[in-house]
Amino acid sequence: MTAPATTASGTTPRPAPALTPVFVRLKLSLLRNGLRQSSGRRAAYVASAVIALLFAALQLLGLILLRGNEHAATVSIILVAVLALGWAVMPLFFPSGDETLDPTRLVMLPLRPRPLVRALLVASLVGIGPLFTLCLALGAVIAVADGGAAVAVGAVAVPLALLVCVALARAVAAANIRLLTSRKGRDLAVLSGLVIAVGAQVVNFGAQRLGSSDNGLGELDPAADVLGWIPPSSALSAVHATGEARYATAAAQLALSAVALVLLLHLWQRSLTRLMTAPDGSTLAAAEPARKGRGTTGGLYAKLPAGRTGPVMERTLRYVWRDPKTKAAWVTSLAIGLIVPLFNALQGTGSIYFACFAAGMLGIQMYNQFGQDTSAFWMVAMTISRTRDAYEELRARALALLVITLPYATLVTVLTTALLGDWAALPEALGLSFALLGAMLTTGAWSSARFPYSIPQQGYKNVAPGQAGLAWISIVGGMVAAAVLCAPVLAFTIWLHTADHASWSWLLLPLGTVYGAAVTVAGLRLAAPRVAGRLPEILAAVSKG
Repeated sequence: MTAPATTASGTTPRPAPALTPVFVRLKLSLLRNGLRQSSGRRAAYVASAVIALLFAALQLLGLILLRGNEHAATVSIILVAVLALGWAVMPLFFPSGDETLDPTRLVMLPLRPRPLVRALLVASLVGIGPLFTLCLALGAVIAVADGGAAVAVGAVAVPLALLVCVALARAVAAANIRLLTSRKGRDLAVLSGLVIAVGAQVVNFGAQRLGSSDNGLGELDPAADVLGWIPPSSALSAVHATGEARYATAAAQLALSAVALVLLLHLWQRSLTRLMTAPDGSTLAAAEPARKGRGTTGGLYAKLPAGRTGPVMERTLRYVWRDPKTKAAWVTSLAIGLIVPLFNALQGTGSIYFACFAAGMLGIQMYNQFGQDTSAFWMVAMTISRTRDAYEELRARALALLVITLPYATLVTVLTTALLGDWAALPEALGLSFALLGAMLTTGAWSSARFPYSIPQQGYKNVAPGQAGLAWISIVGGMVAAAVLCAPVLAFTIWLHTADHASWSWLLLPLGTVYGAAVTVAGLRLAAPRVAGRLPEILAAVSKG
């Protein structure tokens, strides 16, 4: 027998502690210390936990009551698929929700990827999300299990589905951790509300289609048949197949989930290995010589007008592309401006006039133009010494917005017209959209000068404390004023239809275009003196965030 190895002092070294219990205790410590930071965070966590657990209990009860229904398997399979999609997507939008999602914090520790994956996987099972997933998977199995063999398969399917969901989230987070910890990752977090809003619209549209269909939940059977072969829904589908004595199908579906779990763990391990051995972007950038011409402007920006107009347009467009708050506002307006008219048209309740919604949503971006500059507005103020300078500043910002809003409003109007099949009304709808857009630019320029407010760079609030009233006056008052400005075009439209002159509605396209351009120029000229005379007040208002 070989004697145990001893150290220089003659004592036997202690074996290294198991990694998994250490990470479980670390997860609990992070959770406990996070709750100790503030009473507000503690209250928010408790409230979210209560709501999540209550929803999980109600969903479990609903799935149990669904047992015996002919569509129980369809509903259960789709619910598990949607849940898995949530596990895959949520780390992209909420990377800071779990401190253990960032494996780069463990780079300096002497840890091997395989035991690290095992420890992180077990630690990931601690939390409200895994408990919610467990309740849903358990309820789904109870809803579809029929017979002792199906119950036995369900005992394997529930933990397998849970592990696949957790491993999927970890693999996605590890593969994109460089993105999530960068500026683009923060942009994704800001856009998370938009994804939820669009998803809610899709769910609402699907619910209405199901409610109006004679087949009811039977409309989802084809989708469930496909999702039944995609992990982790395939594990639940195996339980249903076992109850129907389709044992070969059940074995194949259960094996698919098991293979998916192995592949996800392998991909996760490869991502960890790459993160712990490859240099990061900051190291490469530091070792890389400065590229020549980095500060020059090229591409589409080189085609912008000369003088003050071009640089101001470029700055505004770069705000849209790079500033998280500005980008979130633009993407939200673009998405909602498209969803509302198109979804109403698809549901059969739409109107060609709903296409004007896109112009209205995009015109809002003209409001509070100086708020996005924050305290850096002082550099803009230094370049304005007369009314002409202020007019050119406002005109360039309006032109930058028109670069995006004009083609997009036209696209939405054409798509809405195509879905409704009312091509004769296309010129009328375009004319009204252009007139409304011009009115929004007019009131936006004036309210930017009269009611500026600060946009905080940190957090999710879009208004600095104490300035909510200014924001409401600026936006709501401006929208009402824009509607009043459009009154002549609206009156002419109503007169054409009531006097049986609908065949002349094509006149609204040139009329609305000219009217929108005219009110825009007039509004910019009226707002320019106020901007030039209130530069200190504007700077003080936009610097509070």
